[in-house]
Amino acid sequence: MSRCFLFPRFFAVIVLTLWYITGCASNKNSDIQADISQAMKLAGDNSMELKQVLDFYLQSNDTLKYKAAQFLIANMEGHSYVTFYLHDSVKNEIPFNILDYPNYESLLAAFDKLEKEFGPLEFDHKDKIEDLETITADFLKTQIDMAFRAWREKPWAKNLSFENFCEYVLPYRGSNEPLENWREPFWERYQNLEARMTVSTDVIEATRLINDDIRSWFTFDPRYYYHPTDQGLAEMFEQKKGRCEDMTNLTIYAMRANGLAVTSDYTPYWADTGNNHAWNAILNTESIVIPFMGGESNPGEYRLSGKLAKVYRKLYRRVKQNLVFQDRKQEHVPGWLAGKSYLDVTADYVPVSDVTVTLNKDIPDSVDVAYLCVFNSGEWKAIHWGRIKDKQAVFTDMGRDIAYLPALYLNKEIVPCGEPFVLMVDGQMREFPSDTTRLINLELYSAARRRLEIDSVGAGSSFFRPGKQYELFYWADGWKSQGEIVAENQSLIFKEVPSGGFYWLVEEGSDREERLFIYDNGRQVWW
Repeated sequence: MSRCFLFPRFFAVIVLTLWYITGCASNKNSDIQADISQAMKLAGDNSMELKQVLDFYLQSNDTLKYKAAQFLIANMEGHSYVTFYLHDSVKNEIPFNILDYPNYESLLAAFDKLEKEFGPLEFDHKDKIEDLETITADFLKTQIDMAFRAWREKPWAKNLSFENFCEYVLPYRGSNEPLENWREPFWERYQNLEARMTVSTDVIEATRLINDDIRSWFTFDPRYYYHPTDQGLAEMFEQKKGRCEDMTNLTIYAMRANGLAVTSDYTPYWADTGNNHAWNAILNTESIVIPFMGGESNPGEYRLSGKLAKVYRKLYRRVKQNLVFQDRKQEHVPGWLAGKSYLDVTADYVPVSDVTVTLNKDIPDSVDVAYLCVFNSGEWKAIHWGRIKDKQAVFTDMGRDIAYLPALYLNKEIVPCGEPFVLMVDGQMREFPSDTTRLINLELYSAARRRLEIDSVGAGSSFFRPGKQYELFYWADGWKSQGEIVAENQSLIFKEVPSGGFYWLVEEGSDREERLFIYDNGRQVWW
């Protein structure tokens, strides 16, 4: 019996694909058409759900809703619900529930204990549930209809263009969270919001009122760093806590449900500290994007704490200028740069410069892309890419006053291919090559960025922990050890060290969050 059903199902997918290629070509540009056809193929049996949505709006004579349905389906590839699990070096799953611990400190202690027992642990993908294969027609139609209702009825949304509506209101998910109907509960929660407003058309006032409500009941909790699966609305309603990814998603739900054009911007790696960050941004009536932090700070109040080498915007649509869509010799792309749905918006946040880097190594014939890296949590991490031509690569819109390292990505590893440099405040590049022929003594006062305090006799106060061992590294095509010193209640002096380059001082047993620095006129200058 199974064979009798396989052929009609397979035949239906072929007919459906041909219908969209031939029958609707006059209603779509060729790019949208090709993307919809590809989506239908990838959806398999579930393509009938997608066809039902398109048929419904085509027959409804609502041209904009039909175009909105096209937009969602054409860009649905790659969107999914992703779960993670904790495992050891041989992929054995290690049970770990963040809510078993009352606070972040006790969680870290428990995690350290697990690593002592099982060795290094890390999170990895467990399951990936593709939207194309599981989304239902009813879910999509509800999302579209409620998004349009908010756009057409809310007074602050009346000047929003259809293009910005599709970009910042229509999408039905924030990241890789489970699919849930969040529009209805937040539409009802803020149904009479305009009656409380001074000016009912004021986008920023509406944003502040909703955000004030969110921060009255939802808070940041660092324990959720160890809950890498993005929360859905039901879980956030229940726990009322999360990491910045959850906070930005929750804010997206509440505001998009009410016709506010809000998104999430992020830096994948801070340029002067460890970790990363995501925050929200709202499009005002002049189409200017204003950052804020959902659940914490309102537009006009929010300030980012670290240096930005790159800022990217999470979108629903696929951005065809991204590296993953480019012809290239290498299949593998480092980390998040393989994403399809992000947009470079660095120039909206900080002064930027295009940077041309000359690579100082032979480039394999199989490589035609180079990367710029920032130093983050003890590693150089790729934050932008550039095409290699004649041993040079151009990197666009790079944040200034930041240390960078040019690199290749070989065998899934970052490999230096140029001297580290600082892109200065004025946009000029300054390299800091280590000179192994001119050795100097370094008197150091800290392993981390601190305000240098001077006592009454002019000696710098040290910030080392007595009894702890500190190892100094200098950069010479990789970190080279210059030896170790056990700290007392004074500065550390490392003798006969190569001069002129970048240094890194690491405390024994630390999390390697110490910053790199140069040594200038007897001072540590941090980057």
